Amino acid sequence: MHFKDYFSTQSLDYAKYRPRYPAELFAYVSALPAQRERAWDCATGNGQAALSLTGFFKHVIATDGSQAQLDNAAPHERVTYKQATAEESHIESHSIDLVTVAQALHWFDLERFYAEVRRVLKPAGALAAWCYDLLEISPALDAVINRFYSETVGPYWPLERRIIEDKYRSLAFPFDEVEPPPFDITAQWNLLDLLGYFSTWSATQRFIHARGHDPVPDLADELLPLWGEPHEAREVRWPLFMRAGVVRV
Repeated sequence: MHFKDYFSTQSLDYAKYRPRYPAELFAYVSALPAQRERAWDCATGNGQAALSLTGFFKHVIATDGSQAQLDNAAPHERVTYKQATAEESHIESHSIDLVTVAQALHWFDLERFYAEVRRVLKPAGALAAWCYDLLEISPALDAVINRFYSETVGPYWPLERRIIEDKYRSLAFPFDEVEPPPFDITAQWNLLDLLGYFSTWSATQRFIHARGHDPVPDLADELLPLWGEPHEAREVRWPLFMRAGVVRV
């Protein structure tokens, strides 16, 4: 099994600090397929999307190439966690109604993954893949965070990050595509939550490995005068970008 794994080493923090997708998103994607028996959440990470899908599907298969990520996923009686890559899921053919990919499509071998999607989906099944880019808080805070993103850890982002920056618009999507409504992730975070989130960035981890020190404390020094009381919660917002469509098999 080979895949690009940038998250296993910080899997505990990843589970703790990743923002939560809105319930409205899952209501929307769950209405795309003709049936709601089984869903496959591909590259599930800590299982966040898989757990949300249990509100709409009888059974969810959640796969990830990283066993460390799966070890930190919350168990659920209707979720089956399996270590598998996106391109080789080992799921029964024509057994899935909906395939979801949250913040991960840019890592895949798309030609092979799309072939796997067609293999596992039932007729009139659907695929929905979404991503989010930089967060938004306030103009002053955003300016500091954007500089950290693009300049401090910028050289350490994998090349695939550019696909997210392009909001998935450049990706091939050979299905009967639909136009989703706008969705946002929102969270009420204090400064410590925010800094924990930055520590989970793959670019931050690669910076630490290459440079031998953590850049997040220096970022904290810049943000604190703009934030005020570090335990005070502020609204953090991430616009979501989705490609979705029905798969005619």
